[in-house]
Formats: sequence, structure tokens, C-alpha cells
Amino acid sequence: MQNLVILVGALFVLVAIVLVHRIFVLVGVVKGTDKKRITPANKWNAALMVVFLLVTLSISGYYSYVHFDEYTIPIASEHGALTDNLFWITMGVTGVVFIITQVLLFGFSFKYQHNEKKPAFYYPDNGKLEALWTIVPAIVLAALIISGLSTWHKVTGPAPENAEVIEILGYQFAWKVRYPGADGQLGKHDYRLIDADNMFGMDFSDKTAFDDFIPRELHIPVNRPVEFKIRARDVIHSVFIPQFRLKMDAVPGMPTRFHFTATKTTEEMRRELNDPKFNYELACNQICGRGHFAMKMNVVVDSEEDYEKWKAEQKSWLSKNPEYLSRIPEELKELALVKTGMDTEAEANENSL
Repeated sequence: MQNLVILVGALFVLVAIVLVHRIFVLVGVVKGTDKKRITPANKWNAALMVVFLLVTLSISGYYSYVHFDEYTIPIASEHGALTDNLFWITMGVTGVVFIITQVLLFGFSFKYQHNEKKPAFYYPDNGKLEALWTIVPAIVLAALIISGLSTWHKVTGPAPENAEVIEILGYQFAWKVRYPGADGQLGKHDYRLIDADNMFGMDFSDKTAFDDFIPRELHIPVNRPVEFKIRARDVIHSVFIPQFRLKMDAVPGMPTRFHFTATKTTEEMRRELNDPKFNYELACNQICGRGHFAMKMNVVVDSEEDYEKWKAEQKSWLSKNPEYLSRIPEELKELALVKTGMDTEAEANENSL
């Protein structure tokens, strides 16, 4: 409601300015001064330049300060502090430059308004000044870019050896996640093996795939490195968790990755926000089709103990889909039964019913 009132007020001010200008034009027509090369509107326009500068800077500065917490999302990852710091440094540098250039632009418009008694001064060039405004921005931009590349390498380079590896698959219009089982290794996949049930295209000729499991929601441990291995099944999607400052495109045929360390559990973030219903959310940040709005998954950040307990409770995907045991090479079936916790293939089929 408050924003609506502000918008209506701004429209009324704009209409008033237009009407005042129209009145001055009509008065000039009546007085016969509208044919003059320099009219009173010249001074008014110059003055309005300064007014516009002061009003817009004041409103934007006030709004940014008062509503800062509303558009600044809390940080819940180690690299998030780095990216936010880099963001605000960039905002500070570009913001100062923006304010200076706008003050000069509108200030010069007022100071050098047309005046027949002050002819224009021809100033063709200044080599030192041109070198200054070329070299200084180049140095500043190079420093910002190098800092950005350093941060980018930290989240896309090789993950730490103790990182928890999780595969994320995007498809129209949902997410699926796959975890390695007790062996700590994700099994191989092949797009030619994808079907209605085996959405990851898991290759069961690889024994490391036997104990992989696919839960309904994404769990990650706090204060432990996590590496996302990301891919898409159909069109471009984008893995986006804002509190982690995490965004990475999921591209068909081109696996991507991102590693990070969460620093706040779900419960800790709920207390910080004073919101008992808060949940982290994995969303798609690419407009990937008509169902894009519904493409999200709940993310739970657990304590180390809770995470290990949750993992221990998960059953392998193969144990829930024993019909795929027939696709396993005979020499590996016994190992598959052990990893799925089944004694025999018949028992596996019976437990699935």
C-alpha cells in the first residue's frame, strides 16, 4: 500500500510539472516571447536539472538505506562472504564514479546553460586527461576482474578431497539428486540408459552404482565441503540457492560443477530470521519452459551427526527397483545383492512388492 501511495504521488508530481511547463508556454505565446531564441524555459530547464539530480539521489539513497535488509539475503556459506565482499567493493567503486559523473553531467547543464553574453569556448582535446581516464579505469577494472576470477576458481576448481559429492539432475520441470552409498563413489551414467524409472541413466555394469541412492529432498552437512556435479536432461536449467550464493547452469551434454561449504544449518537460519517455517530451496534460475515456476526442491542443512544418521537410513535405488538386477552382469550380481542388503534376487523382488 505504501509503495502504491508513493507511485501515485510521483505521478501527480510529474503531471504538475507538465502542466506548469504548459502554462509557461502559453504565457509566452500571449506575451509574444515564444519566438525568442532564448525563453524563460531555458533557465527553468537548467534549474530542473539540478532539482532532478538532488531528488533522485536523495530518494535512491534513502530507500537503499532504509530497505537494505529487505533486499540483502543472509549468507550461509564460506565463499558467500567472499562474493558479497567483492560485490560491495564493485558497487562502491562504480557507485562513486556514477555519482561523480551524474553531478558533473547535471551540474554542467546548469552552469553552462545557454547565455548570449557567454560564448562557447572551443576545447578540442587534452592528451593527459584522456590518458588519465583511460589508464585509471583500466587498472581498477583489471583489479576487480582478477579478484572475481580468483573467487570463481575457488568454487569451480578441484574440490577438497573430503568433499561430499552429490549429483544434481535438472529436467522439465523438477530436480533429482543422487548420492553415493557407503563406498563414497557415484556410479557411472549413460544417457542411453535413461528411462521412466532410471532417470539418471545409471550404468549397473559399474559396481560403484549399486549402492547409490536417490532421496526426495537434498540434504547437505554443515561445515563440510560439498561438491555438486550438475547436468541437465533436456534444456538449460540453473542450480540456484541464494543463501549459499550458489548459481551454476545445468547444460545438456556439458556437465558442470560447483563446490562450497554451508555454515548455517536450517535450524540456525530459522532462529536467525525468526522464521520457524524457513527452508532453504533449490530453484531453477533459467526460464526453462511453461512449468519453470514449479521447479524447486527443498534443501536441508543438517548438523554432522544428523546428516550421517540421515544417510544411514537411506536405501539404495537398486534395492527399491530390483527389476534392474537383471541388467547386471552375472559376475557382479552377488556383489550387487550385498550392497543392496538383499541375500538373494528372489528376496529383493519380494521386498519390492
